[in-house]
Amino acid sequence: MFAIRFYRIYDIGDEIDLASLERDLAASMPTTRSRFLRVKPTSITIEEPPLLIRLQGSEAETPGGTLPLSSMARIYDFGAISICLYLEDMHAPSRALEDVALHFAGEEHLAGHFESALTELRTILAPHLGVRPLDPGFYDDYTIFLADHHDPGFDPVAILLGERAEFSQEIRTETLRHTYSYYHDEKAILSWNGALLFSPEPPLDLIELIEFASVQVLELRFYERELSRQMEKMYDDIENADRQWWISRIFKYQALMKDLMSEQAEVSEIIEEINNFIKVTEDVYYARVYAAALQVLRSNQWTDSVNRKIATIRETYRMLSEEVNVQHAHFLEWIVIGLIALEILIFILPIPGH
Repeated sequence: MFAIRFYRIYDIGDEIDLASLERDLAASMPTTRSRFLRVKPTSITIEEPPLLIRLQGSEAETPGGTLPLSSMARIYDFGAISICLYLEDMHAPSRALEDVALHFAGEEHLAGHFESALTELRTILAPHLGVRPLDPGFYDDYTIFLADHHDPGFDPVAILLGERAEFSQEIRTETLRHTYSYYHDEKAILSWNGALLFSPEPPLDLIELIEFASVQVLELRFYERELSRQMEKMYDDIENADRQWWISRIFKYQALMKDLMSEQAEVSEIIEEINNFIKVTEDVYYARVYAAALQVLRSNQWTDSVNRKIATIRETYRMLSEEVNVQHAHFLEWIVIGLIALEILIFILPIPGH
């Protein structure tokens, strides 16, 4: 038996009230919330579990024949959606996984299926969420391969890297470096673009943990890009303000400072929510797998980039604030000078009738 879960993760630009959405959808379709099955409820804490929606399935051609292709989507309260296409063959031997995995390497054969799923999901959500901004070209993809046991007839490295080749020992070691196991018949291998899980029973908790890590990294990438755009606009606005007369420049700076403070506070709040979306506490194994998934997906690099951009915006805000204070001081100085000059004129010039 083998199965493959293909993911594409998008951001729809705004936070979502999942409780309201769940109530709205309840009359027309079944929905469920994510929950972990094999751990204590206190071992993994999710502030707001994502909402799961089943989409219309289809079929996919594989080297072993045509297989059903299930489709589902998870909606996250911080504005992310994860679409999953699920392919499985309960009767095929595990070694067949390699041929099917290589057939779908790069997801070229699945582009149409993902587009159809995204269109269907947006149609479902439109009456409840309105038309949210979504860039269909900006997404992360990730693949989770599953087999009921580790069959020596296939190469895990070829599956994870998407090609058959004479890999060097260094590549093999690096690809298999993040390998974890709890039971003797279970294993999880994590890499930057996919994970390979071996288990007699579908390891649903691990699958969800890895998906959650992928969603978090996509959101970090999204807001890193948004901050880059804000910084470009900020520099243009400052340059335009510098061309204004000095009194007008003060008002331009003040308006820019207000926008910067608002945007920085909003992004900081969302990033904090993303980073604290899930907490793995008591279960050491799941905590290690979750931390490893974030590591191989380079979560730290995106977090550092986001923090640097936020720090730059804060520093720019501070400099603008200092410049506004200086301009105010100069303005007050000119007022004082004007008043003194007026007083001198009144003193030295004759006043009619006196």
